[in-house]
Amino acid sequence: MPYCTRCGHQAKDSDVFCANCGARQRETELPRNTAPQMPPVPDPFAGLSPRTAAILCYVPAIGWIAAIMVLAARKFKDDRLLRFHAFQGLYLFAAWLVVDWVIGPISRAEPGHHFPIETILHGPIFFAAIFMMVKASHGEPYALPIIGELAQRSATEQ
Repeated sequence: MPYCTRCGHQAKDSDVFCANCGARQRETELPRNTAPQMPPVPDPFAGLSPRTAAILCYVPAIGWIAAIMVLAARKFKDDRLLRFHAFQGLYLFAAWLVVDWVIGPISRAEPGHHFPIETILHGPIFFAAIFMMVKASHGEPYALPIIGELAQRSATEQ
């Protein structure tokens, strides 16, 4: 006759739990070739509307994070308008980085030249992001010059 693994009380062979302390005595066997069922993973984008996601893609400095999440999400895989906004937001952020990392250091390297070309170029990019947030909030697919065409091509390729 077996004994409880926790309290030592006598138990029957068919007992799953100890009658004295309630501890599990043995694992219940699963049928063969049956994997344990995992609970479904909640969708992090369940409460996010496509319009809100499109607006978030244009938030200056951090919109690229939302754009990447939108492009990676299964929920938005077939929404071409939202994918267009995500790609255009990424390309707008890339333009900001080009000004920051390429044009800025070049303009500062010139001796005696104190013209703020970097600041002047950041202005239109910032206002383009704000303008696109407004357009995205109205559900309009406005294509910015140059990067808009790239975004349209990227959004249509699956």
